Amino acid sequence: MTMTPQRFAQIVDAYGADPRRWPDAERAAAQAFAQAHPREAAAPLAAAAALDACLAADVVEPPGRALQRRIVVSADISRPLRPPRATWLRRPFMVRPAAWWIPGAALAGAGAAGLIAGALAMSLLVSSGHPSVTHEPSYLSTGFDAPGGEGSGE
Repeated sequence: MTMTPQRFAQIVDAYGADPRRWPDAERAAAQAFAQAHPREAAAPLAAAAALDACLAADVVEPPGRALQRRIVVSADISRPLRPPRATWLRRPFMVRPAAWWIPGAALAGAGAAGLIAGALAMSLLVSSGHPSVTHEPSYLSTGFDAPGGEGSGE
């Protein structure tokens, strides 16, 4: 596998200047590139080494005794710990006892509105004064009907 200058810079930028942290699959090729092209490898390695040094210098010290005492003193140990009370917001599948009827009422209301709208539409259609259909449309007939309708003697 050949290492390009762009890929070498990406590896050093992502993993730092220490070859032990580079990906195993590309470590040998990256090291060979650094040895074969020291001028191209120098700038990314120097920048990564400076960042590595800054990160290594940062040390988080454990909390001191004063902080530990403040935490213990601020804790209210006079009352026993209880788990938080479950509310209907934390339990999405549980419905509040006072509101169990709301989904059913909504469904019944939607059904009633549909019935009323259908009845109103039909009553307006029937009472609109349009003459009724005088013949039967062809899509209402079947293959068993007589070609001339009822009473055609065949």
